[in-house]
Amino acid sequence: MPATKVAGGVRSTLRILQMDCPTEEALIRNRLATMPAVGNLDFNLMQRTLTVDHTPDALDAVLDAVRSLGFEPELTAPGQRARPVDESPPLRWWPLAAAGMLALAAEALDWFGQPALLAAACALAAIAISGTGTYRKGWIAIRNGNLNINALMSIAVTGAMLLGEWPEAAMVMVLFSVAEVIEARSLDRARNAIRGLMQLVPPSASVVNTDGSVTRIDAAAVAVGQVVRVRPGERVGLDGIVINGRSTLNQAPISGESLPIDKGPGDTVFAGSINESGAFDYRVTAAANDTMLARIIHAVEEAQGAKAPTQRFIDRFARVYTPVVFALALAVAVLPPVFAAADWHEWIYKALVLLVIACPCALVISTPVTIVSGLAAAARHGILIKGGVYLENGRKLAWLAFDKTGTLTHGKPEQTDFESIGDVDAERCLRLAASLSERSDHPVSQAIVRAAAAAGVTPEQVESFEAVGGRGVRATIDGARYALGNHRMLHEQALCSDALEARVDMLERQGKTVVALFDDARVLGLFAVADTLKDSSLAAVAELHRLGVKTLMLSGDNPHTVQAIAHALGIDEARGNLLPADKLAAIEHLAAQGMVGMAGDGINDAPAIARADIGFAMGAMGTDTAIETADVALMDDDLGKIATFVRLSRSTHALLVQNIALALGIKAVFLLLTLAGMSTMWMAVFADMGASLIVVGNGLRLLRKG
Repeated sequence: MPATKVAGGVRSTLRILQMDCPTEEALIRNRLATMPAVGNLDFNLMQRTLTVDHTPDALDAVLDAVRSLGFEPELTAPGQRARPVDESPPLRWWPLAAAGMLALAAEALDWFGQPALLAAACALAAIAISGTGTYRKGWIAIRNGNLNINALMSIAVTGAMLLGEWPEAAMVMVLFSVAEVIEARSLDRARNAIRGLMQLVPPSASVVNTDGSVTRIDAAAVAVGQVVRVRPGERVGLDGIVINGRSTLNQAPISGESLPIDKGPGDTVFAGSINESGAFDYRVTAAANDTMLARIIHAVEEAQGAKAPTQRFIDRFARVYTPVVFALALAVAVLPPVFAAADWHEWIYKALVLLVIACPCALVISTPVTIVSGLAAAARHGILIKGGVYLENGRKLAWLAFDKTGTLTHGKPEQTDFESIGDVDAERCLRLAASLSERSDHPVSQAIVRAAAAAGVTPEQVESFEAVGGRGVRATIDGARYALGNHRMLHEQALCSDALEARVDMLERQGKTVVALFDDARVLGLFAVADTLKDSSLAAVAELHRLGVKTLMLSGDNPHTVQAIAHALGIDEARGNLLPADKLAAIEHLAAQGMVGMAGDGINDAPAIARADIGFAMGAMGTDTAIETADVALMDDDLGKIATFVRLSRSTHALLVQNIALALGIKAVFLLLTLAGMSTMWMAVFADMGASLIVVGNGLRLLRKG
C-alpha cells in the first residue's frame, strides 16, 4: 500500500501476539487500508508489532477492526520501547497428541478395511481438536477476501472430507497444526536474537547517597547525575563516567571487543559491561531507557521493521503468486473433467493438493528471518546496522572513503614542535595559542592546550570567539584580534612568506599537522602536532583490499601529512586540505563509479556520511551528529569491523538467494508431482511447512557468526 498521511494524525503501536506470518500481515493490512481515518501501516513481524498512523479519534475503530480479524491487539504506551517477545503463547501439547492418535486410528481403520463410519468418526474428532483454530482463522480470511494459508488449508481439508478421504483429511490437519507450532518456535529464536542483550543489564543499582551510604534501587529509578557504585563481579547498570576507583571491564556486549578494557576516572562505562576486578563509582549520564545498550536494541528493532530490497520484491511476488496458484488449482479441478472426460474425483483431489502448497509462507518469511539474524550477528560484533537495506547492500561496496583524524588515527595528537617568530615572546605566544584553543574541541587545539598546561601556562579570557570551518579559530584577547589556523587560512590572509612556507613544508613532510598563530599583520608562532595510527587501521585497509574494496582518505589536514599516512596504510588515494563541502563533492564523484561508503567521526564528516550509499560512524569517539547520520555505527571504533560488515553482508545475500531457491524449488517440484498424480495431501503439507522450517533454519545460521 502506498504511504499516505491523515490530517492531524497520531501514531500508535500495537503488539499483536497472534501475528506470526506474512499472510496475517496481509489480512490486517487489507482490513485497515479500507478505513479513511488510517494512514501509514508499518509492520514488524519479527517483533509482532504494528505501527498505525490514524486520526486522533480513530484508535478504538482500529482496535475493533483488528479484533474482528480474530487478533487481540495490545496498545503500547507512547514513547515506550517494546521489549522483544520472549516466546510464543503457551502451548498445550495434549490436544495435539490426542488429535494425532485419532488421525492414526482413522488411517489404521481404513487400512484394515473396518467400517468407513468408524474411520470418519475418528478423523472428524481429530480435525475438530486440531483444526478449530485453523477453520476459524480461515473463515475470517475468506470473509475478508484473503486467501491465506488458513483459508487454503480449510478449503483443502473440507474438500478431502467431501471426497470421502477422511483419514487423509485428518492427518493433513494434524500435520499442519504440528508444523505451525514447530515453525513458531523456530521463529522465536530469530525474534529473540537480541533478547540476551537486555538480560545483561541488572534490574537494580547501588546508588551512593550524599552521606556516603549506599542504597540498592531499581535501575529505572536512577536519575542522571546520581553516583552508582559497582563492585567486582557485578554488571554496570547504566551508562556513566568513572569518578572514583579503577577496574577492568568486559564490554563485549556493547562494542564487540574481545579483551577487557582498563577504566579509571574520566573514562566512560556502558550498561551491560561486566566489572572484572576493582570497585569504582561512576556518575550516571543516561537514564535506563536511553543507555547505549538500550539504543542499540531499539535501533536493531527499528531496523527489523525496515524491509530490505529482496524482502520488498518477495512481498510483491507473493501477492501475485497465491492467486495464480489458486486459479491453477481451480483449472486443474474443472478443465480435465469438462474437456477430457477425466475423473472428477482424481482431478479435484489434485487441485486440493495444489491448494496446500499455494501459500508462499516459506518464501515470504525467509527474508526477514535472514535479515534479522544478520542484524543480530552484527550487533554481537559491536556493529550497529540501522536497516536491512544496508546489510544487504554492503556486499556491493566498491569504494570506502575514510576521514583521517579519529578514524584512521587515534584523534589525540600531541604537540611535537613549537617556535615563536621574530621577537615574539615564546611564553606569550603559547598563552595566546592556548587561549584560542581552549574553546575548540578539535584534536589539534586540544594538543596545544595540553602542552601549555604541561608548561604551566594559564590561558587568558577571550571574546568574540569564532570557529572557521576547515580552517581554524579566531577571537579577541586584550582588545586585539588573533587567529590560530591551518596552512589554508594563512594563504587566505596573505601571511605566508617564502621562509615560512619552507618551514611549514618541512614539518608537513614529516607527517605533522602545522597551525600558525597570527594577528592581522604577521605570524607570531608555529605549532606542529602529530597523531598516531590506530593499531587496527593497517589491517583494516588490507582486509578491505582483499575483499575488492578500494580505499580513499579525505581529510582537512595538509596534503603532505595525508599522503604520508596514506602511504603507511596502503590506501589507494588520498586528498588533503578538504572542507566539509569538498568531502561531500568527493563522495558524489565516487558514487558514479559504484556503491561508496564513508567512515568518519566528526561533525565535519556528517554531510559526506549522509551522502554516501552506506555511512559508517565511530560509535565510541564519534560525535552524536555523525552517529545519528550514519547507517552503520562501529561501537568500538575498530575499522576492521567494516570488513566484517562486508563479509556478513555477502553471507546474508548468499543465504537469501539459497532460501528463495529452496522455497520456490520445493514448491515447483511438488507442483509437477501433483500434476503427475504422484503426491498426496499430507506430502504437500510436509513440503509446505518443511520448506518454511528449512529456510528459517538456514537463515538462523547467521547467528553463529555473532
